[in-house]
Amino acid sequence: MTHATGPQRRASFDRWGPYALLAVGLVTAGASAHAIGMSRGETEAAGALVVAALLLQLSWGRVTSDTPGPNRVTALLYFVRWAMAFALTWLNPFFGIYAAVGYYSSSLHLARRLIPLGLLMTAVTMAGSEIGGMPPHGPLMWVIFAAVFCTNVGLVGLFFRFADQEQRRIEDQADTIDELERTNAALQQALDENAALHAQLLVQAREAGVADERRRLAAEIHDTIAQGLTGIIAQLQVVSNAPDLATAHTHLERASSLARHSLGEARRSVHNLAPVELASAGLPEALKKLVADWGERTGVRAEFTVTGTAESLHEEVSATLLRTAQEALSNAARHARARRLGVTLTYLGDEVILDIRDDGTGFDPAAVPARSHAGGFGLAGMRARAERIAGSFAVESEPGHGTAVSARVPLVRDDH
Repeated sequence: MTHATGPQRRASFDRWGPYALLAVGLVTAGASAHAIGMSRGETEAAGALVVAALLLQLSWGRVTSDTPGPNRVTALLYFVRWAMAFALTWLNPFFGIYAAVGYYSSSLHLARRLIPLGLLMTAVTMAGSEIGGMPPHGPLMWVIFAAVFCTNVGLVGLFFRFADQEQRRIEDQADTIDELERTNAALQQALDENAALHAQLLVQAREAGVADERRRLAAEIHDTIAQGLTGIIAQLQVVSNAPDLATAHTHLERASSLARHSLGEARRSVHNLAPVELASAGLPEALKKLVADWGERTGVRAEFTVTGTAESLHEEVSATLLRTAQEALSNAARHARARRLGVTLTYLGDEVILDIRDDGTGFDPAAVPARSHAGGFGLAGMRARAERIAGSFAVESEPGHGTAVSARVPLVRDDH
């Protein structure tokens, strides 16, 4: 079952209410005509006015269909209807029932400046009906009429004020709702733009990561493979000038060893182009295996811990943290001479934190030389990785007191 809204009920009463009030007024006036002494002429005049009022109401909708009010046409019809109701009430006070429609319909058919006039004129008609008919007979009845009229005016003014306040409240509420809708639309647009910007930043981060990997691989090739090939060439040159087979054999063995080492370095560099460790496992599993393999290879006691609730991270975030851990462990193996090392992965609200601590020799972070053109990834590279995805990187170390590095990055969940 559907329920009519306030405006629908109001429109329905404006359409059918005048007919109902006219009918009730006609019945009560007809029943009381003899009691109040209506003459034959007054009765015929009342009948003619009732017919005219009925015709006016029947034509009301057709006349105002092209010009919905309030406007001049509806104002004219309102005052014509008031004149008919006033005349009917003059003839028989019970027609005041019909005249009461003026109270209700004034705000529907009159401009704001005319509403007080319409209510005042209706109050005159209603006061005449309430004292038993117009005109008042004698001074006392005029006093009573004035008192009743003032009471009607006071009540109408009070109700009009309340209605006006309610109308203003409704209009303010409608304006507030419109403003909220505009704000929500703007917020949704901002969210859509933010999502698009976030996706663009991830693409840029991926592209920057590819460029960084290319620079890292170029540096590794220069530091390892290129140097190995240079050594091989040098050994082969010695072989070509060797005075005997024993010397040649010795340098060939060295060249072969350098070649095997360079091949291993090449495979390691290619392997590190993409974090294949993340292809079949999440970040915690990849880090756990990385730490375990590193500890077995170096003989250092290494532990891995996860705190917080692990979540599936965006591949760029996972790759950044894994690469940072690989570089930090590589640095520790080359420089720290540590006995113990700990790696902690922390899921903290909207952040993921990777901490790596060792009890090695430590160093003075302020004394670290700037990265050379052919240098490795290093601390600057780890910091660049974290900052590329809106994260941060910190180093705490002191000679003789170990080293701690920490990468904090946003917790961006995997969309897949």
